[in-house]
Amino acid sequence: MKRIVFIVLLVILAKLDVLAQDKQWTLRECEDYAIAHNITVKQSEVAREKQTYALSTARNSRLPNLSGTLNEGLSFGRGLTAENIYEKTNTSNTSLQLQTAVPLFTGFEIPENIKLNRLNLEALTEDLEKAKNDIRMQVAKAYVQILYNQEIAAVAHRQITIDSMQVVRLTAFVNNGKASVSELSQQAATLANSRLTATQADNTLRMSILTLTQLLELPTPEGFSIVTPNLESLDALEEVRLLTPDDIYAEAITFKPEIRSEQLRLQGREHSINVAKAGYYPKLNFTAGLGSNYYTTSSRDSDPFGRQLKNNFSQSVNFSLNIPIFSRFQVRNNVRSARADRLNQELKLENAKKTLYKDIQQVYYNALNAHSKERSSKEAMQSSEDAFTLMQAKYENGKATITEFNEAKNKYLKAESDFVQARYERLYQSALLDFYRGKDLDF
Repeated sequence: MKRIVFIVLLVILAKLDVLAQDKQWTLRECEDYAIAHNITVKQSEVAREKQTYALSTARNSRLPNLSGTLNEGLSFGRGLTAENIYEKTNTSNTSLQLQTAVPLFTGFEIPENIKLNRLNLEALTEDLEKAKNDIRMQVAKAYVQILYNQEIAAVAHRQITIDSMQVVRLTAFVNNGKASVSELSQQAATLANSRLTATQADNTLRMSILTLTQLLELPTPEGFSIVTPNLESLDALEEVRLLTPDDIYAEAITFKPEIRSEQLRLQGREHSINVAKAGYYPKLNFTAGLGSNYYTTSSRDSDPFGRQLKNNFSQSVNFSLNIPIFSRFQVRNNVRSARADRLNQELKLENAKKTLYKDIQQVYYNALNAHSKERSSKEAMQSSEDAFTLMQAKYENGKATITEFNEAKNKYLKAESDFVQARYERLYQSALLDFYRGKDLDF
């Protein structure tokens, strides 16, 4: 019965997975799904969880410890008795101890170590957010690539439709003696090339879908499709022109996780130095213990176990002060090493800031270029369309050759492809620019 229930559950889950793939995915859904299933993100989550344990350990180091010891010893042959004389006898000794120790002063090592681990936890939290941002950007890029390839494939199939119509038209003309067989053969070859181009476009589209589904960790790309956004409502050109890379950088540096994590680690390096300096200070510890023992010899009568434990019961309290005098320069070198780590972390932070600024510059000018390219390619497409319409009319009236017709058609279709590419490049770069300003990566 349990096996049947298990099989039914597997079938239901498989159907749910198929249904999930048959629906159209928005960019936000793709990002959320990828984040939930991405291995790198999960590894960052594990690293953060592990650091919570390190922080807990650092906090608990303030607490007293407690340990118990039970010893059992046997002695054979000549030995020292309780009367401090040597005899040839067998003895046994049982001892019980309970001890605790409390660190009273550790040269501020414990509080500094707690602060260090807390900052490391915050830094790993920022690392986790960066891992999520990285997968968001990868998904968005793959998403836009699918949109672009869909448009290219559609253009390629429209070209087949146009060429097919011309083949039909020329076939009728050949039958009526108004066109030559060579013209029909030339157009048939053009149609074959158009079909090849469409096949290549379909293959490219299929591979771009595979890329996105792999980012989403889906088992198969079959049945996967995405939502095409309304591009007419997406126009950030005016806003882009009002901003500069410095403006965007001033916003991004305050919240980007790759900057925050390095800043937090730099703060942690200061506490690492203080932890190393703790070696210069004396250490004060408090210890206390309880103990008793049971002792027997083979040649003498011994008190019962319970009485001996009661009679031998002892308590101890101890304060110990450890004053460092000379540690072979170990503490000094530890402090110097911690300061070197701080300097290296300063360089890492500076490098992260420069990388962020360069990325923003790149995206900013890519966005401006994409806007201008979209505008110019739209004008070029319109001109090419008008030229193609005119050439088509000339060709149908016998005033242009099939070669001239195909050249005008190819220029128009190329201009249309260029416009599609520029349009989606503008879409992606504008969304990416907003993402650097703290907005969601969505369109």
